Amino acid sequence: MSQHPLPFLFYRGGTSRGPFFNRADLPENSKQLAKVLIAVMGAGQPNNIDGIGGGVAVTTKVAMLSRSDDPNVDIDYFFAQVSVEERRVDFKPTCGNMLAGVGPAAIEMGLITAQQRETPVRVRAVNTGALIDIVIQTPNAQMHYEGAAAIDGVPGTAAPVSLMFRETVGAGTGMMLPTGLPLDVIDGIPVTCLDVAMPVVIARADTFGLTGYETARELDDNMVFTARREKIRVQAGALMGMGDVSDSVTPKFALIAPAQQGGQASVRYFMPVRCHPTLAVTGAQCLASCLLLPGSVAEGLCSVPEHGPLEIVLEHPSGQMAVNVNYHKNELGLELISAGVMRTARLLARGEVMVPASIWAS
Repeated sequence: MSQHPLPFLFYRGGTSRGPFFNRADLPENSKQLAKVLIAVMGAGQPNNIDGIGGGVAVTTKVAMLSRSDDPNVDIDYFFAQVSVEERRVDFKPTCGNMLAGVGPAAIEMGLITAQQRETPVRVRAVNTGALIDIVIQTPNAQMHYEGAAAIDGVPGTAAPVSLMFRETVGAGTGMMLPTGLPLDVIDGIPVTCLDVAMPVVIARADTFGLTGYETARELDDNMVFTARREKIRVQAGALMGMGDVSDSVTPKFALIAPAQQGGQASVRYFMPVRCHPTLAVTGAQCLASCLLLPGSVAEGLCSVPEHGPLEIVLEHPSGQMAVNVNYHKNELGLELISAGVMRTARLLARGEVMVPASIWAS
């Protein structure tokens, strides 16, 4: 029996990478879809040797695009995080780095038409309901990837992709503070359980006996810290109303510490097992909001005004990421209006990825 050819575009979006599909080409049923994506990426083996995954979480991401049925939205973006060593797919989170490729991929797929100079695209993140306004460079109404914009964690430069996030508060739980408090203590560690763009459990690095400036590898190799961190994350997930999260990639976990390189804070973000080599765009919005939130674990790390707009620079293992936030502080705490970042994207390959016929037919 021959294999099933599945059309795809292969993109680097920000500091992540993976295949982009037209949603219409994939199974509707989520269980069958998961089986197909596991086969595509080669999940279940450390090197993803039987698929096109890259052996780490930032290269086993999948984006699925379709024209939106909402007249105020151009593209629906459905995201899947495929595991590396387990045969598992999580459809709960979204990915802000991969969002950088959504507008370009939608043009390449013929889902939208490029405009002169720049093309604005309004995207709905299906997984969370967030709205994102994207602006991509399209001189002469053609997709343009080369440019002078640089982002830490990616070599060289490329055309800038502007991402402005709206309606991201409560993306996973429906509330900015799912536990009802800006500060909780779990297993003796003060944490802030915050849901802005992504549910994240945030702690000060020094409460674990860490500096917050460790490399990603040093943190991954620290088995004592890893075990304690996961124990706290699972307990926090229950407190946040997310149930048993032991088999889910959400909530994520992050460490925060005073800045060293002129930013507002140094951060380390976990996916949730391994430390992110740079920083997730969704996680960056949540961490920036933590710096703004009165009473959070990040209070006092930097001085912030009562209202935005404000650029917050977060230092990560490979450099920095700037988040432009518009907000107001009020008697209830924090009202977040929008958050924006600049990313880049590049089309790496196009063609057909082969799915075993037995999996496709099932």
